[in-house]
Amino acid sequence: MARKKAALDFEQSLTDLQNLVERLENGELSLEDSLSAFEQGIRLTRECQAALTQAEQKVQILLERDGELEQTAFDTDEQA
Repeated sequence: MARKKAALDFEQSLTDLQNLVERLENGELSLEDSLSAFEQGIRLTRECQAALTQAEQKVQILLERDGELEQTAFDTDEQA
């Protein structure tokens, strides 16, 4: 259950970040609102980066065999 929550949190943070960027790019926010949105965007970016780093570490642990890291090709074009 915790993994699903973490994935949902990441997805929600990423969606929120995309919405903030769109609002900032529109240029319709006041300076104060822009600064507040920017601060929130920095927080969301850090949360997303931490989640990605944690996922990368989990992948490395899963790929580790006999104390050696086994490199495996990752094909992003492959259909799931």
